[in-house]
Amino acid sequence: MVVFSGDMDKLFAAFTIATGAAASNMDVTMFFTFWGLRALKKKKRTGKSFLGRLLGLFYGGDINRAGPSKMNFGGIGRWMFKKMMKAKNVPTLSELRQAAIDLGVRMIGCQMSMAVMEIPRDTIIDEVGQCVGVASFIEQAQQADVTLFI
Repeated sequence: MVVFSGDMDKLFAAFTIATGAAASNMDVTMFFTFWGLRALKKKKRTGKSFLGRLLGLFYGGDINRAGPSKMNFGGIGRWMFKKMMKAKNVPTLSELRQAAIDLGVRMIGCQMSMAVMEIPRDTIIDEVGQCVGVASFIEQAQQADVTLFI
């Protein structure tokens, strides 16, 4: 599965599909690239250059800062959806990510995206086994029965 988006709703879909597949005894690999890297970030500032620090400031934050792709309203949408999900006993993104980890879902960071966005390896959660280039991911994807892009 390629996870390109860092939007709350799309990350929910990605982790829900991944945990469902893993719970069904499927091998699951998630390749996080560009905005999707938010799902793997620790709550640390990133960026060394001026533009990198600016990107880290404006887009910064970890999985808990993900907002919905529609109706975000400057963060109010994120608050509203979290409240609604809690009322319905829906797990948080952090809990879904942990469930994926516990079920053995393999999470990989995109090395090129990390370099461009100035996200150092030490700002990525420890459970991420490796950060690789797209060629390594494609090699694995060729063996897959199902490939998804979210």
